[in-house]
Order: sequence, then C-alpha cells, then structure tokens
Amino acid sequence: MTDEQAQELLDKIVGQVFGYKNPFTLEQFRQKYAFDIRLPVEVNDSTTGESTWAISSNPSKFLTMKNAMDQTKFPDFMVQATPLNGLEDIIAAWQKTNLTTTERTLESINVGKSDNIYSSENIYHSQDIMASKNILFSGSSQNSESCACTQRSQGLTYCIRVDDSKNCSNSFEVNWSNKIANSFFIQDCYDLSDCMFCSHIASKQYCIANMQFEEAEYKRLRDIVVRWILTA
Repeated sequence: MTDEQAQELLDKIVGQVFGYKNPFTLEQFRQKYAFDIRLPVEVNDSTTGESTWAISSNPSKFLTMKNAMDQTKFPDFMVQATPLNGLEDIIAAWQKTNLTTTERTLESINVGKSDNIYSSENIYHSQDIMASKNILFSGSSQNSESCACTQRSQGLTYCIRVDDSKNCSNSFEVNWSNKIANSFFIQDCYDLSDCMFCSHIASKQYCIANMQFEEAEYKRLRDIVVRWILTA
C-alpha cells in the first residue's frame, strides 16, 4: 500500500467518524494518534541493503520475505560445510545465516510498511493484523475494516484509537468496551450509541459524562467536541 493510498484511506476514515474533512497528513496523524501503538520499524535487508519493515529492530540482521522466497538467489539457504571446533564456531556459523524475516504476509494483498499480516487487504504501517481490510497504524487487530490507530481489538468498522474492545463502529477513543456506535471517549461500557466521555454504563444513548441529554442538545455539544478533537 502506498503513502498516497494510505492518505486517501485516512481522509475517508476521518470524514466518516467525525463528519469533517481530515486536516492531518499521514505523519501528523501517526504522531498525534499512534504515539503509544507498537508499529513496525524501518530496518535494512542484510543481503541487499534495501529498506524494509520489521516488528522489532532488536535482531541485527534482516531479510525481506520476498528475498527469502527467491530460490534463485538463495537456493535452499544451504551453505558449504566447514569444520566446527567448538561452541564459538557454531555460534559464528549460525550468525551468518540467522536472518530475521521482515514484511511477513500470508494470503494478503496491497500491504505496505507492515509485518505479520494474515488474510488481509490494504494494510499500512501495521502489525499482527488478521482478516481485516483498510487498516492504518494498528496492531493486534482482527476482523476489522476501515480503522486507524487501533490495537488488541476485533469487529471494528470506521474506528480511530480503539483499544481492547470489540464490535465498535464510527467511534473514537474507546477502551475495554463492547457494542459501541457513534461515540467518543468511552471506557468500560457496553451497548452505547451516540455517547461521549462515558464510563461503566450500558444500554444508553445521548449521554455525556454519564448524564442523559436530549438529542438536539447532544448533537450541539458533539459538534463542539469534534472541532476540538480535530484542532487541539
């Protein structure tokens, strides 16, 4: 997935969630909303020097999955046997072939700057994503679509900054919750729609800070909150 495609996707997600035009570039958005999410880091393929992306930079040598599968360049990965006189020789020989594979994907298409992606499509700068589509700056998420900056969650649609939650849609900043729709800043809740700044409540609509409001007043205050989110 290219930077241009990712920007188009980001614009669509922000527009859907907030109802306003996205004011952020990809990098601005990543710094503002993905600051605490573990994302792939840029490293270099040890055999070609080309840039690639890995879950961790802790290993010292890397090999892209594409190059690892290129059997004409690396036939069977076997090397000629040499005498091994002790543990030091064994470790030294192992270090020559012990390359950490990067940009690992299985049954996925249009993936960029990502690692550990399974059965997914249109994934950008993310890791540990499964059975998902149109995902940006996310980690450990599955069965989700059109989301950005989410982690350890599943069953999301058009969500931004959702952690440890499931079955959420058109929502922002949701944590440890289930069945949340059209809501912002939700913590430990269940079955909410059109709520903001709520915690530990269930089966409510048009609530702000656990207080009940009429629909018209809720929407007036919601617009103030959205403008603050996009400009703060």
